[in-house]
Amino acid sequence: MTMIGWAQIALVLAAIVAAAIPLGRYIAAVAEGSMRWLRPVEALFYRVSGIDPAAEQGWRAYSMAMLAVNAAGFLWLYSVLRLQGLLPLNPRGFDSLPPWLAFNTAVSFVANTNWQAYSGEAAMSYFSQMVGLAVQNFLSASTGIALAIAVSRAFAHGRVGGLGNFWVDFTRVTLYLLLPLSVVAGLVYVALGVPQTLGDYVIAATLEGDRQVIPLGPAAFQIAIKHLGTNGGGFFGANSLHPFEGPNALATAIQIWSQALIPFALCISFGHLVRDTRQGRTLMAVMLGFVVVATGAIYAAEAAGTPMLASLDIEPAQGNMEGKDVRFGLALAALFTATTTGASCGAVNAMLSSFTPLGGMVPLFLIQLGEVLPGGVGSGLYGILNFVLLTVFIAGLMVGRTPEYLGKKVQAREIKLVMLAVLVLPATILGFTAVSMVLPAATASLAHAGPHGLTEMLYAYTSAAGNNGSAFGGLTADTPWLNTTLGVAMLLGRFAYALPVMAIAGSLAGKVKMPEGSGTLPTHGPLFAGLLAGIILILGGLQFLPSLALGPLAEHFVMLAGKTF
Repeated sequence: MTMIGWAQIALVLAAIVAAAIPLGRYIAAVAEGSMRWLRPVEALFYRVSGIDPAAEQGWRAYSMAMLAVNAAGFLWLYSVLRLQGLLPLNPRGFDSLPPWLAFNTAVSFVANTNWQAYSGEAAMSYFSQMVGLAVQNFLSASTGIALAIAVSRAFAHGRVGGLGNFWVDFTRVTLYLLLPLSVVAGLVYVALGVPQTLGDYVIAATLEGDRQVIPLGPAAFQIAIKHLGTNGGGFFGANSLHPFEGPNALATAIQIWSQALIPFALCISFGHLVRDTRQGRTLMAVMLGFVVVATGAIYAAEAAGTPMLASLDIEPAQGNMEGKDVRFGLALAALFTATTTGASCGAVNAMLSSFTPLGGMVPLFLIQLGEVLPGGVGSGLYGILNFVLLTVFIAGLMVGRTPEYLGKKVQAREIKLVMLAVLVLPATILGFTAVSMVLPAATASLAHAGPHGLTEMLYAYTSAAGNNGSAFGGLTADTPWLNTTLGVAMLLGRFAYALPVMAIAGSLAGKVKMPEGSGTLPTHGPLFAGLLAGIILILGGLQFLPSLALGPLAEHFVMLAGKTF
């Protein structure tokens, strides 16, 4: 580790926080309907769609609208991928995707997971990339933010019948937030050298006289929403390691900034919506603390290298550079990895399978903690609010205070729904991993034996259920079993988690908002932040420590004995 490396990390994190605060205020204004500069366009969408923007929806109607738009998105994307060979903008003549891969990919982009069992430049036409995948990048991100806004309203008001209107929230988030940010970011990427063209791939002659195919395409604007929407699906197979997706260190820093910006900003918007900015700052502080610690842990593990590297005549400060880009170094690789797995983005600028066991365990554990640190756009906020309710309930039991949050009593119904949501991830991750590790059709996809092989499989289902989308590497995922089960895990991780949260919001929205009293637990400041962080960490450890002990922790001690896999 170096001072320059830490300075890079500090600079990018400071830029994220500095931009998240005003953006959070802006998102709150969008949620409250204060933004009017695109009102004619917004009104046109309502008229064409037959939507009454003044109609309030309860949690059931809001959730049904959310499911409907995502079901339509799945059918559209699946159809595009299955008919790709017949559709235009296909200069390389790529064939249509087979059924299982099309199912997995469509589910992946609908669920904001963007798991990729294909290589973009070798399988996807420009039409599929733009009209299929890029469009769904916007829709899935807008869905998550709309749900977060609805949940925020449940805490903001006392005894209201509805949570807003999904179609209005969905439209406003797309028009006023995601589209403007993506246009600006896309132009920046073009200026930095990311291609944005409908021209065919370029055939170049190498110095040896061979022919090399250089893939191009409309990449810049898809990469913009890939990071801003915490989608993560790369235009090219190597994702941000590809020189056209990550052309230089500045582009990489902007990508890190982009993928963490909106999740942090939503904490600030939550504070403004509930009229208590201290609450939003507390949530953001917890998220930021985990990102800093995770970044430091990855950076330290990779900088220390391995005993095998230490035995070679290599500069010690270099550390474990395998699978990393020398243009970015260990610092930006560590920060990128921590934010992409903490923020449910799934983009990568380093190959996790080549990390040291402890360095690879940190991003795995970040996802297993619930993708709330800071989590995906929207899902991070309503996910951490789930933990907040659990924290105030546990604190109330410990000290005899009234379990309540922002004036809303937390009772048996809410805690049952909280636990239903919390148990979705471990049940899905550990269940599918256990079955796959004894099924020959699944273990045949592993590239490595021993604990490293277990980590490959565990990471795949963790990434899918956590709606992250990053891959550990080494796993041949394009098989009927993995395409299907990973797709099911993505659906459960997205919708089986979101529905109980919406039910909680509906329950809390109907409750009277009580003023703070002497028995109210303060839910802002360092004490509550530490308690919340402890609950998240302890719950994640209790659920996943045994699997981590059999995977990366076991591999670490075996590595110290001189054996690798």
